[in-house]
Amino acid sequence: MKKIKTKEDLFQLYERNKTLLALRTADERVKEDVEKAKKNKTQREILVCGDTGCASAKSKVIFNYLKKEIENRGLDDKIKVIQTGCFGLCEKGPVLMSFPEENFYVEFKPEYIKNFVEEHLINGKDLDRLYYTDPITKRKIPKRSEIPFYKKQFKIALRNVGVIDPSQLDEYIAVKGYQALAKCLSMSPMDVINIIKKSGLRGRGGGGFPTGIKWEVCNKMPGDDKFIICNADEGDPGAFMDRSILEGDPFSVLEAMAIGGYAIGANKGVIYIRAEYPSAITRLQVAIKQLRERELLGKNILGNDFSFDIELKYGAGAFVCGEETALIASVQGRRGEPTTKPPFPAEKGLWEKPTVVNNVETFANIPPIILNGPEWFASIGTEKSKGTKVFALAGKINYGGLIEVPMGTTLREIIYDIGGGLKNGKQLKAVQTGGPSGGCIPAEYIDTPITYESLTESGSMMGSGGMIVIDEDNCMVDVAKYYLEFTTHESCGKCAPCRIGTKRMPEILTQITEGYAEDDAIEKLENLGKVIKNASLCGLGQTAPNPVLSTIRFFRNEYENHIKNKKCKAGVCKNLFIYRINDNCTGCLVCFKNCPAGAIIGAPRQKHIINFEKCTKCGICFMKCRFNAIEVV
Repeated sequence: MKKIKTKEDLFQLYERNKTLLALRTADERVKEDVEKAKKNKTQREILVCGDTGCASAKSKVIFNYLKKEIENRGLDDKIKVIQTGCFGLCEKGPVLMSFPEENFYVEFKPEYIKNFVEEHLINGKDLDRLYYTDPITKRKIPKRSEIPFYKKQFKIALRNVGVIDPSQLDEYIAVKGYQALAKCLSMSPMDVINIIKKSGLRGRGGGGFPTGIKWEVCNKMPGDDKFIICNADEGDPGAFMDRSILEGDPFSVLEAMAIGGYAIGANKGVIYIRAEYPSAITRLQVAIKQLRERELLGKNILGNDFSFDIELKYGAGAFVCGEETALIASVQGRRGEPTTKPPFPAEKGLWEKPTVVNNVETFANIPPIILNGPEWFASIGTEKSKGTKVFALAGKINYGGLIEVPMGTTLREIIYDIGGGLKNGKQLKAVQTGGPSGGCIPAEYIDTPITYESLTESGSMMGSGGMIVIDEDNCMVDVAKYYLEFTTHESCGKCAPCRIGTKRMPEILTQITEGYAEDDAIEKLENLGKVIKNASLCGLGQTAPNPVLSTIRFFRNEYENHIKNKKCKAGVCKNLFIYRINDNCTGCLVCFKNCPAGAIIGAPRQKHIINFEKCTKCGICFMKCRFNAIEVV
């Protein structure tokens, strides 16, 4: 394995490697190679999603079996099987792509492999039964580029995820990997910082602080020892953006950390990653090992005076350690608790040295900004929110998964054009953004553009990128209670407003959902929420009341119905509703047979009744009934 000691070595390797991805990319320079492969069918590639989501659905088994089947048939010299990162359409995984045809296969299973090899790879038949099916037209769509889920996406942070083999440095170099660092090493550190400032890149970890300004502050601090930290402690429920980037494109984050280290004057980088991310940790370990072997980490990188290395630190899954001062404390082996600011970490951070902390997605944007120029990045998005944003789209949505869209894209476009609308034809009630720190945006605000400012005005926030779609069957009081209970559990307890306040708010919410709240419960929640926001030490406490305050703001009638009428219209809060069988009942016995508590009484073809003393309100009868005969009252 040849070492990459100089910029000349890097560019020579790029020239040799750029055809590695000829079948997978639309690069004009290798168009002739692609056309030759298509015509002669001498080279094929099968990309298998290796992300954790698809791995849980046996994609790794598929990868190994497919590779073995191809070898057994003596086709391994013509067909290459590659394990990549996330394709994004997690709802339809496991996912495969076949090149040069660019066929896209969804919900693939291990038992399909023999037919896939025989029919598609050997006999050249299209397996249209495995193509994506459009939910509206019911049309089979063979190519990924034609699927609505992908049409409005624009990928910068995810540019290589699902395209390259994340375990191979040569493939990263084939997509101009480390050319951004090489370019930076020919400039002064302040020139690099000015590019980032001019691009308008803001932190993608939740706070939205301008990245270039943070780097500049650290650069100007005196001292020889400085640090740059990648915050990979992704703790929001339903969020998997950073994990997918690290699993699918670890080299881009590592290159960006080196660029940041050069810009601020740091020779050491730390990736703080939660131990619950074993696949991401393995990918990083493999990538770091290769970079050290090829001398892209270590001393005198690319023949310059710049030396830089990176180590991994594992977190124990504490949500509060997503806050940068608590993260730094944890890296140092102390309890993960925040400290007062100022001083900020850029002034006094790890081991009391100037330190920059950015999250995974922020770093993933750095190399393309350097290569394409700040004007290119600034031209995407809105005036104050530049570039793109990665979201983990989840909840009551037809096609959840990992998406990346330009800033300014509306919630409507994301939910209906990309996500395919709500499941089972249900009505949208709200969208929860920003994780436990965010809020719930009601359906009437569906045309809200995704920007830092607009989401804050709506009572929510950008956060790290979780986006949960909520339909008419959800109770907003229960949603708020869920997030507050999470925050209560994750509070470090250092400051009284957060430690005590996040205990009292769920208690009041429990009283509301169980039907014994006092008439002034809403006012108590509002007052307590304001105190917690204003008096808490760190961002966890300062944003913890957001789910409650936003739901009170937009869904106050639901709170009042719970408190005054002791009713939960959505049928979620068990103490506040009962199931009743109406005159639509045909006596089909479906509910009778499926009731686990034996609470349904009735004979064939006669109207049934529910024994309320036995009913556990599990909802199975409600879900199983085909005649709308069971209602919530």
